[in-house]
Amino acid sequence: MTTVHQEGQAFAEHRKTPKRAALASFMGSAVEYYDFFIFGSAAALIFPHVFFPDESAQASIMSLATFGFAYIARPVGAVFVGHFGDRIGRQKVLMFTLIMMGAATFIIGCIPDFNTIGWWAPAILVICRLMQGLSAAGEQAGASSLTLEHAPDNRRSFFTSWTLTGTQGGQILAALIFVPVVALPDEIKYGIGWRIPFWLSAVVVVVTYFIRRSLHETPTFEAAKANNEIAKLPVGVLLKNHWRDVLRVICCAFIAAVSTVYGTLAIKYGAEVGNVDEGITLWLVVAGNIGALFTQPLFGNLADRIGRKPVFIYGAVGSAAIMPSYLLSMESGNTLLQFALSVAVFSCAYAAANAVWPSFYAEMFSAKVRFSGLAIGTQIGFLMAGFAPSIVAAIGGIQEGGWVATSAFTAVICAIAAVAALTARETYKVPTAELGERRHATV
Repeated sequence: MTTVHQEGQAFAEHRKTPKRAALASFMGSAVEYYDFFIFGSAAALIFPHVFFPDESAQASIMSLATFGFAYIARPVGAVFVGHFGDRIGRQKVLMFTLIMMGAATFIIGCIPDFNTIGWWAPAILVICRLMQGLSAAGEQAGASSLTLEHAPDNRRSFFTSWTLTGTQGGQILAALIFVPVVALPDEIKYGIGWRIPFWLSAVVVVVTYFIRRSLHETPTFEAAKANNEIAKLPVGVLLKNHWRDVLRVICCAFIAAVSTVYGTLAIKYGAEVGNVDEGITLWLVVAGNIGALFTQPLFGNLADRIGRKPVFIYGAVGSAAIMPSYLLSMESGNTLLQFALSVAVFSCAYAAANAVWPSFYAEMFSAKVRFSGLAIGTQIGFLMAGFAPSIVAAIGGIQEGGWVATSAFTAVICAIAAVAALTARETYKVPTAELGERRHATV
């Protein structure tokens, strides 16, 4: 048995390809969040005019709620996708999630408007959004598991940070495509113009498909399979041995609400309360995400040197501290200040937590339940992110003085994430093969 285990480990080490795994994860996340961001932008700026019967505040709230429907599907999808990710492998499941996301996004671009098919329009929109949610449930968990298990023990946070850096790449691409769309005359913008970004998703999917298809299975999974260590029911093992870690991940994952407040709600607040040009609001998001392309790998590298917890907690506290100033800047009329604070809150604060969580969460679990634990924990926690825009909008977050409600909401979810992180184990010095073992339970 020892010989088989040693041979499995040797084979796994030989098969490690961290750079290719990081690239595949980067591209997959870019596709997922290109699709997610164009939906979020459209939900804020386009869908109230296209898929609902009037353009009242109620239409805006209903439109923002469609953004949250994906987050309902994500916990369900996490159980399903996580099971197969731990049973048949990370790479196969990631191919499935990629194709599903691409198909759903393309179909959204083909849905007739409310004037053509009535309430069937938002109904079909919600169905496609649920498909996006099922896909996204496994994408980041699978990509993070795949990259972590390919990475050297002392570089796990750096390489897995590229999974979330891919989300920034996707958001930048989506925003750059949406900037000229919102500048179009209304008859074109609300006609065929908004559909083009959804159709262009197919191009990115095809490119990513060929990159991901050439990547072999993770070495850790192959070693577990060779040693007959694959769980028959990963969720059962997860809930028996790692339920505390699942709860920690759920609470830590509340931090993702900062991203949806920043990228969806702030756009609406700036446009309606601050009278900021819609094109400028999108450029603010582009600027923050461009900055994160550079800062997230640096934060990932820092977490490999000093630990996951201090970097993650800094990101949570920094986001809560800077968000009020960013929202207030929307009412200032000072474009330079708006860009500076956009970069500060997203690139210099939130990016720290965003870069570190793929390794931080994944390292809480053993290989046999890593995909399931990461997928289920994050997707339940991400429900907060999905409904943050509609919740804050409903309590007055997009009306005069709404920055107070939005800032308070952000502070609460950041505090929950930071406290949960404090209770977690520090794992940056634990070898990959020993992750999830109780003897490394140092706080």
